[in-house]
Amino acid sequence: MIPGVDYLGLFVAAGLLLNLTPGPDVVYIVGHGLRHGARAGLVAALGITAGCFVHVGAAALGVTALVAASASAFTALKLIGAAYLVWLGLRMLLSRASALTGGGGPQSAGSAIGPAARLGKVFWGGFLTNVLNPKVALFFLAFLPQFIAADAPSKLQAFLLLGLLFNFNGLWVNGGYALLAAWLAQRLDMVQRAMRWLERAIGLLLFGYGCRLAIAEYPNP
Repeated sequence: MIPGVDYLGLFVAAGLLLNLTPGPDVVYIVGHGLRHGARAGLVAALGITAGCFVHVGAAALGVTALVAASASAFTALKLIGAAYLVWLGLRMLLSRASALTGGGGPQSAGSAIGPAARLGKVFWGGFLTNVLNPKVALFFLAFLPQFIAADAPSKLQAFLLLGLLFNFNGLWVNGGYALLAAWLAQRLDMVQRAMRWLERAIGLLLFGYGCRLAIAEYPNP
């Protein structure tokens, strides 16, 4: 039991269900798991989780509340995040030489991504995909306080512990998505043959998420 927290079981269940819901983070993780294998997918999941910790910390410090209270700050962060998602999507949609083909015959869809520098790029891509989405920040600000007891001895401590638990559970879910994507890519011939189209589909999804984020309305106070 976490001090100052109400309905911990409900919080865990709700958090797992929310993490299972497909969104730009899941698309990013699955995309790398399918294209480059389990290692890249897991690194993408770590990048997403690191971004979530930034949002939890910002919410605990009140930065998220300031963004939520300022239409201009919300809009600026929203447009930066939308532009990044659109850029990721367009890069996948318009790329001529897929990382899967290497300019020659098709490779195994679960092949390793290669040098550590490329894994670092995957990590930071996931990190930015999450950090630049103000809707994630507002989610933590709205969701976590619902499970903090009114008489909690330290609401800040309870908030941070809930954020840590949410992200820990989310890492397992995202890691599961990565491993499942890599497993499918290695075992389904149809998936391997269709990887080029899957890459385009993932790019289209990221592009669509970026457009949807760009037109998201400023939340009413």
